[in-house]
Amino acid sequence: MKSSLVIALSLCAATPALADIRVDFDEGAPKDRFTILNDGACALEGATVTVDLGGSAGKLIFDVTGSGAGIQVFQPFEAVSGADLLTALPTVSDGDAAVSLTLRSLASGERVAFTIDVDDTTSGYGIMVSGSEITGAGVRVATGDTTVEGRFGTDAVARVALSTCTS
Repeated sequence: MKSSLVIALSLCAATPALADIRVDFDEGAPKDRFTILNDGACALEGATVTVDLGGSAGKLIFDVTGSGAGIQVFQPFEAVSGADLLTALPTVSDGDAAVSLTLRSLASGERVAFTIDVDDTTSGYGIMVSGSEITGAGVRVATGDTTVEGRFGTDAVARVALSTCTS
């Protein structure tokens, strides 16, 4: 009887496994870095992760060429970790405010990281971006017919809570 009670209580106390995505922004010179981490308990299959700077406090843009909307220093998109987890490298044009990465799969604990230059279009010194300037920028994760969104906070981190694991 005691073991039946323990099993029943364990089942009631169990929490569902989630597939959560965490995106960190790290200001750097000359390259800024975004890291997409599967912070959940299960793999994320066939998803598209979009980093959208459009709602950011600093009206941020990607600066990938020497001419165009960016300010001074520029850096093109470069996958620095987990490129093999992507179906293809995205194309980013100078002045774009969003980039989408389509993932084959992202297991729990795996990450994809890329560098690029991000500029602030609201200040006199737009080549440096602080955590507060990325506040409000979004991250969308689309899987099948479901899209879930998170926002960057002043800590330069966005979290996207996905539904429970299907496998």
